[in-house]
Order: sequence, then C-alpha cells, then structure tokens
Amino acid sequence: MVSGCAGLAILQSSMTDAFASLFIALSAVIGALLMEILIDDISFRQFIRSGGDPNTGLSGMYRDGSGVVSALVLTLLLPNQIHPLFAFLGAMFAMMVVKHSFGGLGCNWVNPALGAWLFIRFGWPGAFADALKDSSFTTQAVSLAQEFLDPAAAPLVIRDTFWTPLLNRTIFSLTASELPEGYIDLLFFSGPGIIADRGLLALLVGTIIITAGQVSRSWIPLCYLGVYCFLIRLFGGGDIIFGLFTGGTMVAAFILAADPSTRPKSRAGVLIIAALGAVLSFVFRYRGFEFYGAFFAMALLNALVPLLRYVETRFLYTGISGNTGGTHAGG
Repeated sequence: MVSGCAGLAILQSSMTDAFASLFIALSAVIGALLMEILIDDISFRQFIRSGGDPNTGLSGMYRDGSGVVSALVLTLLLPNQIHPLFAFLGAMFAMMVVKHSFGGLGCNWVNPALGAWLFIRFGWPGAFADALKDSSFTTQAVSLAQEFLDPAAAPLVIRDTFWTPLLNRTIFSLTASELPEGYIDLLFFSGPGIIADRGLLALLVGTIIITAGQVSRSWIPLCYLGVYCFLIRLFGGGDIIFGLFTGGTMVAAFILAADPSTRPKSRAGVLIIAALGAVLSFVFRYRGFEFYGAFFAMALLNALVPLLRYVETRFLYTGISGNTGGTHAGG
C-alpha cells in the first residue's frame, strides 16, 4: 500500500517532467534491489563456508518488498531534476548502511529513505541545490514570515480561473472567507521541486488509502498536522494551506512520522514524538529557513527514539507479571 501511495505521486509528477521522476524512481528501485541481492549472496556464501545447509541459507531478503518501499519513498524526497544516479547511489546506501549494517529490517535506527536523503543532501549539496534553483518554492519560502503568501513575490506556474472561484462561491462563502488564487494549483504543481510536492494530489489520494487500510495509526499524522497547523497559525504568518501543501509536509506526516520501525511503541511515546516532530518541523522551516525542515526533523527524532524506548521499557512496562520490560516492551 505504501509503495502504491508513493507510486501514484511519482506518476503524477512524471506526467509534467517528461517522465524524469519515473526514471529517478526506477534508478532508486534498481539500486536498492541490487544491493539487497548482493548482501544476500554474501551472507549465503558466509553461511555455506561456516558449514550451513545450502538449501536453507538463502534468505531472499529482497523479496519482502521493503527495499522497494524505501526506494520509492526516497524518490518522493528528491527533486525531479536531480540526476537519477544520485537516487541509485542513495538507495544502495540506504540498504547497505542504514538497513543491513544494523541488522536488517526493523533494526535500523533511522528510516532508510531518510538516511539516503541525508546522504545525497550532504554528499552532493551542489547537485541538490542546482536541481531546485529554478523552483518557485525557493523564492516563495521567503514570504513564509509575512502575514500571508504574497503572490507577487514568486508567482505560481498557473493561476486557476475555475476551481478557486467555484469554491469561493460555494463552500467558503458559508464561512464568509475566501480562498486566494493559486492554492488549488499546488495540487498540480509542474515546476521544479521535490517529487512529493509535484505529485501532491495523487499523494493525498494515496494517504487516504493507506489510512483506510490501517497501515499506520491514523491519529499519528493527525497529531503531527494539528500541532503543525497550530504553530503556523500563531507564529508562521497564518498561511496554513501553503504550509501543508509544500515542503514535503504530507509525506513527513503520513509516511515518515508513521513508520513503525522508527517510532516508540507506547501510545504516549508516539504522541510525544508526533507532536515534537511537528514543533521541530516548524522551527526548522519557519525559523531555520530550511524549506524541507520536516525531513531533518524526522531524522533527528529517529535518532532519539532508542532513548525514548528505553524510557518506555524502564517506566511503562516495569512490574508487569514480574517482567522488567523486554518481552512486554517488544509486544
């Protein structure tokens, strides 16, 4: 379901960039699968040398689909104009270093896609910046501290003349409010940007599907988005729609924050991480001038999760049937 959600957004983005987004996704998937096959083969050879049964040694770890998911999520975080080679290398890094060097699926301390994104972002900062230099979001980011999004500061690609007036005459007229021009265009953004923002409409459809399929707890993204919107309304100029529809906010809320392998296990711990993630996302984006601050916030929280899990084991699960944590914390 997560692969399908990411795939829909990638397909929408590829329709307006001559399929560049699709080539990036294919490169990432190939890189992830090749690395997993290589690691599986090396593990198999070591198993045989140690006297293991050759009929049981090959695990086929690449068949569980987790590598494909990580590659597609990584694709969502990348600019559509970046060279596919970076996606290929990032996906290989995600599998080799982030995932398997820590013990494989479920043992990684950070989301593999996030780890790969950081690897690309800091390994080739010039390439990442060049891929976004012509994006209108780059110049629009300076208006986040203003009272509202200034259309004259950096005009969007298209000014819709149908949907916005229709919504203002119907839905928004009931609340005596008005939707400014350009916001509907964000659902079909066709300029340079990260693929998650370019495929926003399809991504929103995908998040409805994964939420309905109970892939993750629906209240995790709701908590994240609720706190994030509250902070934008009070301290970020009040432009909530622009804050939600750009900067990778939706993929951070519905996919990265909800990743079960890099979050606490208790309900209280998950709520704390979701709320803290929203706070850090706001600080990094609106006070730290990092347009994709949500990704840095999620990566930082991933690193703090082991500490929070220790606190959960120490204080939430102690004394259950005489057990001090271990089994109950894992359950």
